[in-house]
Amino acid sequence: MLKKNLKILIFGGTGVMGSALVELLKGHELHVTSRQNMTPKDGERIIYHTGNAKNIDFIKAIIDKYGKMDAIVDFMTYSIAEFKDRIEMLLSFTEQYVFMSSARVFADSCEPITEDSPKLLDVSADLEYLNTDEYALAKAREEKLLKDAKKSNWTIVRPYITYGSRRLQLGVLEKENWLYRCLKGRSIVFSNDIASKYTTMTMGNDVAEGIAALIGNRSALEEDFNITNNQPYIWANIFNVYLEVLEKRLGYRPNVIMADKSPNLQMGIKKYQVIYDRYYNRVFDNSKIGKLIDVHLFADAMDGVKKCLNDFLDEPKFRDIDWIIEAMLDRESNETTRIKEIKSLKTGINYFAYRYDKVDCLQRCLKLKRNLHI
Repeated sequence: MLKKNLKILIFGGTGVMGSALVELLKGHELHVTSRQNMTPKDGERIIYHTGNAKNIDFIKAIIDKYGKMDAIVDFMTYSIAEFKDRIEMLLSFTEQYVFMSSARVFADSCEPITEDSPKLLDVSADLEYLNTDEYALAKAREEKLLKDAKKSNWTIVRPYITYGSRRLQLGVLEKENWLYRCLKGRSIVFSNDIASKYTTMTMGNDVAEGIAALIGNRSALEEDFNITNNQPYIWANIFNVYLEVLEKRLGYRPNVIMADKSPNLQMGIKKYQVIYDRYYNRVFDNSKIGKLIDVHLFADAMDGVKKCLNDFLDEPKFRDIDWIIEAMLDRESNETTRIKEIKSLKTGINYFAYRYDKVDCLQRCLKLKRNLHI
């Protein structure tokens, strides 16, 4: 149980995990950073700070005004250089710094993954990959920086694939890459190479329960925790749940194109998420966090994604579309995005450059320019 009246600062606390954590921590003095203007409900002890949590001066201004925090929970994604610049500062601003890493740091494993399982950074022989700061490597390197820091008031948390009504993944695709297409009448493009692999999906609310159990817990200092479900499913089963929900809601079963290989393999650094994660069968042993919370209460992914997709369809709202990915998926399905969906010349150029040959690309860019009255 949390001590009463903790003062907690949450960086990026409006995402799937962050918003669920804020709900759990109501009653404490909460400070939440967000790029969006947020207003607390009547009676809530939440102070929203609008700004970029990567801006050191922005964070210093919060601490200068409200004092040292009992806990900082950090949902931000940093470059190695950014993390180096702030690690000592963050540790000095709080009694406990909770760093959000990722279970993607782990190498392939035939056994369920524990906190002590080998990491890609330590065992990979792929020099080209190791010379990047791809997400899994960056998180592992930042974990090392944290463990080598002079202070020991840190806790590392590793979720895996989290979901909620605002985030529904399909392999490497966010909902903006598959569900958006479906609701616009185009085919969902998935791939057989990923569909056959096991994944472990955890509802954001359940991860938040685990994080809440660590805050203010002195036994969690200098420790790392994988907060995941322990029930894996193959991606094909998860996909089938999505399709069943969509068929019921739309009145027809969406068209599906099953490519042999993921289009992301053609996308530079994005290929590594496929090669060094989605090609692995990801199964976890969550017994360490299970000593602090009842992990048997975690939502079963088959039921959870069904509920969350239905909730999203009640009030659909998408984040910005990656038009390069959209173009590659349209090329795979031999479909075309309507020009009226593309809101700017820049995004149109990105889309047309990856969707068509040079002549077609130029002609379509000129047509888009006329439509936008540029």
